[in-house]
Amino acid sequence: MSILSLQDVSKDYLTDGQPVHALNGLSLNVERGEFVALVGRSGCGKSTLLNLAGAMDFPTSGKVLVDGVSTSSLKDGGLTRLRRERVGFIFQSFQLLHTLTVFENVELPLLLAGKRYPREVAQERLAWVNLEGLGDRYPHQLSGGQMQRVAIARALIHSPSILLADEPTGNLDTTTGNVILELLRRLTREQNTAIVVATHSLEAASLANTLVRLRDGKIEEITRC
Repeated sequence: MSILSLQDVSKDYLTDGQPVHALNGLSLNVERGEFVALVGRSGCGKSTLLNLAGAMDFPTSGKVLVDGVSTSSLKDGGLTRLRRERVGFIFQSFQLLHTLTVFENVELPLLLAGKRYPREVAQERLAWVNLEGLGDRYPHQLSGGQMQRVAIARALIHSPSILLADEPTGNLDTTTGNVILELLRRLTREQNTAIVVATHSLEAASLANTLVRLRDGKIEEITRC
């Protein structure tokens, strides 16, 4: 079973009273351990697809299944559990809480879920992204690359089945961005986590197993490496 399946998905919005077709009859399957790069011009539907995949939004028609579960069939509690337990998110702007330490940022999802020993898990995740010894620092004391690695550690805190990343290297220089991309690639190999990245980066696209080219809310081409 695919970890993510979009089945004939369309998504419409109203802008100034006029319908906008963000996605139009799109179908895509993502397998465990697959690294998928979504590419295309701004406005082609990349971010909309990620929002649907992470159950942050819902299709106008069609189905989105995460680990075999239709997101549209879930109520608030089920959606919260789905996002908390099966999906990890990484953003271009890091979205760290600047009043919390690195440890506190990473362990926060487990604390909110009432899990035991969140600090131990946070230490393990920080070690995996090579940030041992920085747990007591605050985000403003870190470089951009370090902040993004903290964000990755936080996204991995609950061992998600799929990781969704929206321009994860957009605020980083090329060298630092490549470090982040190699971490994501390593994640697919070592933990069999599926990754879907929306990107304009040629480097990110070159590391993907599957390149999905979007145009006007439709899949123009799928290339599997």
